[in-house]
Amino acid sequence: MDVEIRTIEAHEFETYNAAVELAFSDSLKPEEVERERSLIEYDRAFAALDGPEIVGATAAFTMPMTVPGGEVSVPYVTFVGVRPTHRRRGILTALMRNQLEQVHERGEPLAVLTASEGSIYGRFGYGLATYGLSIDVPVARSAFVRGYRPNGTMRFVSREDAVASVLRVHEIVRRERPGMMALNETRLAYGWHDHESDPDKGASTLFVLHEGEDGVDGFVIYRVKDDWPSSVPESVLKVRDLQASNPSAYADLWRFVLDVDLIARVMAWGRPVDEPLLRLVTEPRRLNATLTDELWVRVVDVADALRRRRYAAEGRVVLEVNDRFCPWNDGTYVLEGGPDGAACEPTDAEPDLVCSTNDLGAAYLGGSSFRQLQRAGFVEERTTGALARADAMFGWDPAPWSPYVF
Repeated sequence: MDVEIRTIEAHEFETYNAAVELAFSDSLKPEEVERERSLIEYDRAFAALDGPEIVGATAAFTMPMTVPGGEVSVPYVTFVGVRPTHRRRGILTALMRNQLEQVHERGEPLAVLTASEGSIYGRFGYGLATYGLSIDVPVARSAFVRGYRPNGTMRFVSREDAVASVLRVHEIVRRERPGMMALNETRLAYGWHDHESDPDKGASTLFVLHEGEDGVDGFVIYRVKDDWPSSVPESVLKVRDLQASNPSAYADLWRFVLDVDLIARVMAWGRPVDEPLLRLVTEPRRLNATLTDELWVRVVDVADALRRRRYAAEGRVVLEVNDRFCPWNDGTYVLEGGPDGAACEPTDAEPDLVCSTNDLGAAYLGGSSFRQLQRAGFVEERTTGALARADAMFGWDPAPWSPYVF
């Protein structure tokens, strides 16, 4: 493979972006290119060049992500693609290797991404760390269980007036839930622009705030796809984001969208797997809930990553970690941790558990247990009781969630 891998300069961005979009058989309008430019970090944007032509890419933007008991600044991997004319030549592997080596050199313990196809990134050491819940509920069968009482008020606001409240509520929510990124106005605007380009063009994006005794404590962002067959309203309300800092506001927001007039169905994607709505409705089967893979985590520095999070229970476990793609990780580590902190160092001790970096990434945010991974044939228990001990340590509540597209 005679292809050069390097980072790009600012003047190359439009060509770079066009190459990425072509990998997805797509192209962007000028205003959409500017949206992508708003997040680019040129020293993290790798291009594969065949002569003067950009034929592949991978990039990342840097944001804090919540981990159990804390947060870590991580690269969110994006802009990944190889042009159809250059597939199956090892270009993606070279790009991912360069990217992960840079992450390691920068001292960042983790990298994260969402996958266009789940089969792509396992060979580079990524593990599936969070799932997203999708629902499609007929509003006629969306009654809540007895005991629900509304508590608060709703008001529509403009996009501009929603920003400060959305950021404030999101920050409260994300501090408690692993997998969520810290947002700023630029990142929020990027995510909201996605809504404008969804298939239901022409529909307005609506912003509703919930106010409790102490002020705004929740929000919902949604669009409505109008449908009036035979002059009968069968419109679909699509929830784009719904967050609340307390259970009462959360229930009120869901009841609000389920009771909007002229709506036949309410749909939502990328919700947390422990979505309380499953408990609130009298007929949870009517939610038609399905799971999809969401955030994939790549442990780039085993010892540092394990030191950065907290653990639900005090414990000690020796992990043998296999890493074929990043050889600096390959080895055995002793982890001692609990709610107040953790220590992790290489060791010559015999391992309690044997796993890969894929498995460690899957378990890192608390979304998958080591016993689940062991039952799938991925983790080996060498010391009796080690699986239970590791799960008691790594398990976390609430479940990890990554609701924003990147």
